[in-house]
Amino acid sequence: MTKKETLLVQKVYDEIEKHKAQVQTDPYRLHYHLMPQVGLLNDPNGLIQYKGTYHVFYQWNPFDTAHGAKFWGHYSSRDMVHWREEPIALAPSEWYERNGCYSGSAVELEGKLYLFYTGNVKLDDGTRETYQCLAVSSDGVQFEKLGPILKLPDGYTAHFRDPKVWWKHGRWHMVIGAQTLDGKGTAVLFTSDNLCNWKETGPIAGEGMNGLTDFGYMWECPDIIHLDGKDILLVSPQGLEPSGHSYQNLFQSGYFMGRLDYEEGCFRHGPFTELDRGFDFYAPQTFVDKGGRTILYAWMGITDETEAFQPTLANRWVHALTIPRELKVHGEKVYQRPVDELAILRKDRIEYKNVRLTGALSQLDGVEGRSVELLLDFPKAKNGGFRIRFRNEAELFYDEDKQAITLRRRNFKTGEPETRTCHVTALSQLRVFMDHSSLEIFINEGEEVFTARYFPRPADETISFFGTAEFHLIKWNIDKIKVGR
Repeated sequence: MTKKETLLVQKVYDEIEKHKAQVQTDPYRLHYHLMPQVGLLNDPNGLIQYKGTYHVFYQWNPFDTAHGAKFWGHYSSRDMVHWREEPIALAPSEWYERNGCYSGSAVELEGKLYLFYTGNVKLDDGTRETYQCLAVSSDGVQFEKLGPILKLPDGYTAHFRDPKVWWKHGRWHMVIGAQTLDGKGTAVLFTSDNLCNWKETGPIAGEGMNGLTDFGYMWECPDIIHLDGKDILLVSPQGLEPSGHSYQNLFQSGYFMGRLDYEEGCFRHGPFTELDRGFDFYAPQTFVDKGGRTILYAWMGITDETEAFQPTLANRWVHALTIPRELKVHGEKVYQRPVDELAILRKDRIEYKNVRLTGALSQLDGVEGRSVELLLDFPKAKNGGFRIRFRNEAELFYDEDKQAITLRRRNFKTGEPETRTCHVTALSQLRVFMDHSSLEIFINEGEEVFTARYFPRPADETISFFGTAEFHLIKWNIDKIKVGR
């Protein structure tokens, strides 16, 4: 580590210590999600299971609750439940990253851990430079920067970032999110034999390919995964216009499913499908663990006009990561389900069988709290309409006639109600993870998901039911995850 980097890292630790009490006493701190120690967290980066340990890196501005020159923060765990706060992995100390170590990924080769990331540079005249960079570690904790390994190729603006790297068919592959010179979002493929020298294959998805038109001005955080014989491109396009109940957030995250021809560099795919129907979900990234599971984390937040109005800013922190989710494919749909390890945190089980709502307000003894998991099974094909109110701040509605599920909360900026809606042909199950200031709602074992931050009165633990549905219900309190150093 250079002297400049050492001083920069020490400045971060001083900032953590300075605001530690204020951050930790915030009533909206989450109990079982990864958060920043201070400042702003956004994209998950470098997800990997390395030498038996899970590693989660993340974009981090420790000096402000706004976006700025990003570091890579770092958590590690043996079970995705008990975590260790590791030393800062990357700090923007070098000329090629002076305005931020932006998002990227991790791979293992010959016992070493390699981090790929984008070095962001903003020049005094307002122009931008971008470099794809590499760092290496022999222990997964201390990293040596190797510098840029790929400069900006012809045909793209400096909005060219977020390398995701993987091994397939005897060589390394890298996909990068990009903007073409005419302002169109795209994903670009590269190949390498040694991780350091990269050759451009070309764009594999974007406007004008596979019948796609007018699909955003920039694509961020691309990720190629292979599930059940299908190749899937996860991507976060910016600039999509709302369409019905789709694309309601400022920026979107979703996937194209198809087949990637590695020899020709051609990706034949179907339509874009959103991964999450809620308010706060962006920049998802996946990794494959030693058991073969494809696991996803995402940023439980988004950059929009309401970001600056979240109440945690007053206590010097903002945003968190989602819980880890295992991905499966059913037909042409990606399903998400919480990883099994989260069951370790369950306690104080309460079960109600054959609950029958009568149309009036219902509250079930013991079904309350701030950090809970709810499992509702609907045994009948016809459920009736219902709504669930969470701590008098957010509500989930099910309209059986319209086959629609809607999540409602108050807008952080205006205080007015706002909604997100999706459609399901039938409702068989709801699984709700409610934390002190977040909701993650899995519908029909992950066929659809709502992710949202919300900020109820801290003392309110009420969970209420309305409508005419019948269901079985199990409720657990969820323990606080342990984070050590």
